[in-house]
Amino acid sequence: MAPPRPSDPVEHAAIEHGLAILRSGGLVAIPTETVYGLAADASNEQAVRRIFAVKGRPVDHPLIVHIADAASMTEWSHDLPASAALLAEACWPGPLTVLVPKAAHVLDVVTGGRTSVGLRVPAHRITGELLRRFGGGLAAPSANRFGKVSPTTAQHVHNDLGDDVDLVLDGGPCPVGVESTIVDCTVDPPQVLRPGGIPTEHISALLDGRLTHASGPNRAPGMLASHYAPHCRVLLAGDGDEMDDLAAATPGSITMGLDVDLADYAQNLYQWLRDADIGGRSAVVALLPPARGLGHAIRDRLIKAAAHRAD
Repeated sequence: MAPPRPSDPVEHAAIEHGLAILRSGGLVAIPTETVYGLAADASNEQAVRRIFAVKGRPVDHPLIVHIADAASMTEWSHDLPASAALLAEACWPGPLTVLVPKAAHVLDVVTGGRTSVGLRVPAHRITGELLRRFGGGLAAPSANRFGKVSPTTAQHVHNDLGDDVDLVLDGGPCPVGVESTIVDCTVDPPQVLRPGGIPTEHISALLDGRLTHASGPNRAPGMLASHYAPHCRVLLAGDGDEMDDLAAATPGSITMGLDVDLADYAQNLYQWLRDADIGGRSAVVALLPPARGLGHAIRDRLIKAAAHRAD
């Protein structure tokens, strides 16, 4: 089911402005149900390269192409796997990205030189309308500097990127709050490369259990060991007692994740990490949620935020 179309004249005007920028090779920050994305015309190599420059993103790190609907998948894949079509039918619009064999015209700069491309149909009224009217694909990683905390409000994008982005479309806070689940459908059985907004258990049920965890080379966003990192340290606790002990041993720290449900934890995760930096905290002591439902994605983001950083 498609998201509702904008009815506000101000939103219509903003979409018109965004379309003009994208068609001229510019960058537009777009709201989605997961996080804000930094979008460019996926068929414009110069525009896509600007995404990498603005983010400071390694050029071999592939981008996800956002499309208007599932019917557009065949425009981007030369041999669409049955598993990808099934998942798209069940989960789009929504927080799912499927990796499929790329069509010949898909730019190598988008895929990091790989033979596969990630596709997604976001569930947000503004970006849905933008994509329908744009008529093509938008390459769009998260609208922040590479490796840092993802943005879930328009203000986060302004704070992170400033004048490096040509327009920020304000669609309000992102309701899911963590990135899309990425499933590699180019392999059999399919693999979950990144847990996200659609629980792994749901994907597995749709595929009758034919689903495995990631193995092999880095080939999708969010697969690096360190990512989603605030400036302060992130310390992980397995339960409330360990959280209390770590907090007591870490002056200037703040705790996160106790007595909240998984949906609230996911929706607020990046805001809380940002708040810790704004408040000058030395560390965040984060409770690891159970490995079920959205807990898979939250655990993944926290583990990567807590990982050793080269910088």
